Amino acid sequence: MAIKTALFEQHLSAGGKMVDFSGWQMPLSYGSQIEEHHAVRQSAGMFDVSHMTIVDVTGADAKEYLQHLLANDVAKLSQKGKALYSAMLNESGGVIDDLIVYLMTEPNVTGAWYRVVVNCATRANDLRWMAERAAKFDVALTERPELAMVAIQGPDALEKVKQAVSETRQKLIEQLSLFQGVESEGWFIARTGYTGEDGLEIMIPEDEVSSFWSALLAAGVVPCGLGARDTLRLEAGMNLYGADMDESISPLSAGMAWTIAWEPETRAFCGRDALAAQRLAGVGDKLVGLVMEQRGVLRAGQRVLVDGAGEGVITSGTFSPTLGKSIAMARVPSATSEKAQVELRGKLVDVAVVRPPFVRNGAQVYS
Repeated sequence: MAIKTALFEQHLSAGGKMVDFSGWQMPLSYGSQIEEHHAVRQSAGMFDVSHMTIVDVTGADAKEYLQHLLANDVAKLSQKGKALYSAMLNESGGVIDDLIVYLMTEPNVTGAWYRVVVNCATRANDLRWMAERAAKFDVALTERPELAMVAIQGPDALEKVKQAVSETRQKLIEQLSLFQGVESEGWFIARTGYTGEDGLEIMIPEDEVSSFWSALLAAGVVPCGLGARDTLRLEAGMNLYGADMDESISPLSAGMAWTIAWEPETRAFCGRDALAAQRLAGVGDKLVGLVMEQRGVLRAGQRVLVDGAGEGVITSGTFSPTLGKSIAMARVPSATSEKAQVELRGKLVDVAVVRPPFVRNGAQVYS
């Protein structure tokens, strides 16, 4: 039986079309996916992301453990509340999951506390891998299922949230910088997101989330479902686990090389040796963006043909509501330059090869 979030009844009341998503009952949309998408780009929309898995990492070796577990280096977190995006890799360098980790205490203290947020679809595998890696460290891993999570995204998101919270929390929100979070009486408010817009992701006790959602509705925030979340993240050039990357894909082939911290050389993170060998040998493919000016929709699985270089495949594709044209992410030969063709309904259609993102802060950014 699919799991319901604490906002399930709110979704039904708002007309949410509920679907099974990795074992959770989640809203696909509340009517018009396009309108929800535009609400985020133009004002503010909110998503129930309580299906995400929150894990607190504590103990004397918490920092050292995460430095071993993650390809990025948590030593970069130099301020309480700061966030870091990273991949968690297997020993062959494949991506087990991508995640965000927050430093919940002051840096360089004994027994630091970190909060990790991973994807729901990979929860069981993530927790197993994290527990196995923890065996050699003095750490404790604590899942936090009692916390719901709401993402409020868009150019007006911060101002709308301030209308729905106490004066104390309003002041905290005003002080937040990008990729930073703050605790407030059981809440954790972070200026992060998955849409390419400014916004907040708020972890909140389940018994408080329904009233908070109602307050956001009263402030004019539009409820948004999984459909809009996917078109928004693709426009923003953000990877989707299981589509653009998985355990068989190296971050070097998934546009995630920037998340690998190679220094210091003595940091032996999981998958480092395999990645180093790949980097030395040269990676044969890369993740790029595609834009199609003609009518039609680019979809995952379609072949990409690159003259003189070989073939690739679309990993994620959709119609972009912001741009009014079809866009995609594709894994193609490393020699691919500015042009390619996609096999669409038995015909080859020209596409432009671009560097994601396609849209940021509501406007086209690729060239």
